[in-house]
Amino acid sequence: MGYQGSNPGVPAMRGYLVAIFLSAVFLYFVLHCILWGTSVYWVPPVDMKRRHQTRPCLSKPAFASLLRFHQFHPFLCASDLKKIASLYGSDKFDLPYGTRTSVEYFQTALSKLQSCDLFDEFDSVPCKKCVVVGNGGILKNKSLGEKIDSYDVIIRMNNGPVLGHEEDVGRRTTFRLFYPESVFSDPSHNDPNTTVILTAFKPLDLKWLWGLLTGSKININGFWKKPALNLIYKPYQIRILDPFIIRTAAYELLHFPEVFPKDQKPKHPTTGIIAITLAFHICHEVHLAGFRYNFSDPQSPLHYYGNTTMSLMNKSAYHNVTAEQLFLKDIIQKNFVINLTQD
Repeated sequence: MGYQGSNPGVPAMRGYLVAIFLSAVFLYFVLHCILWGTSVYWVPPVDMKRRHQTRPCLSKPAFASLLRFHQFHPFLCASDLKKIASLYGSDKFDLPYGTRTSVEYFQTALSKLQSCDLFDEFDSVPCKKCVVVGNGGILKNKSLGEKIDSYDVIIRMNNGPVLGHEEDVGRRTTFRLFYPESVFSDPSHNDPNTTVILTAFKPLDLKWLWGLLTGSKININGFWKKPALNLIYKPYQIRILDPFIIRTAAYELLHFPEVFPKDQKPKHPTTGIIAITLAFHICHEVHLAGFRYNFSDPQSPLHYYGNTTMSLMNKSAYHNVTAEQLFLKDIIQKNFVINLTQD
């Protein structure tokens, strides 16, 4: 049989298949945008997998009776945001206690982060012993720095500095909770080994984080004071706290009502109480430092740094300081926690 050449229908068929493939890819992209797109600023979400990474202990922690769920992963992950919100009821509450009306803000912010891991993958310390370092003036001249640095996990909050106060508060920081109005903006305060945790109280907080991570212009309207306009931390360092932790602090630990009377402004937990609640979910033993305040003297120092006095704490309309002090007194008396600054 002689040579008959190629089948003229083959190139046409190949072109047809390529067109179908490209159309399918385009359709997938459009549908992906519709499903995941959360605003005109849509960016594809990072597929972050949650890894708790703390080993279960043979004994229960002293504070076990305070918690409904143990070994709860405290950081939100892009891969299962809606699933976890539904599982733990966060889809039934608005910020700061849930995700109900802010899912798109959470998803967009999470899409710019690189991890939702709790601890480093090489961390193998079981039954972690933790210290939560408050910013109270009681820490001044206590020389607790070396003691604080000896813990497995050191949790700090807001812009309580380490730099210049190492003798009293230590050098190491494992986790630092913050919100836009309380975060450091001076790069000298950044420790690359610290994981910083956005505690979102309002949708604007999530939009602020996304704006800084993408270099967008920040609108400062809606913040109770001017937020940071630059971010000294890298995306690998940043996590977003699951609102379940804040809700647990408010309703389970402080016993705040879900609905306040109309003549009262709603109260929310301070970052300090939220930090303790976080510690209860990731640690086996929790110690406190810097959570004692001198309410009898309005001119006594509020913080171990700066010149702010207790008079500012007494004026707070956003927090129920009395309820928090009673809670702290209770967990200390019951030996659920150890207070390093009792005296």
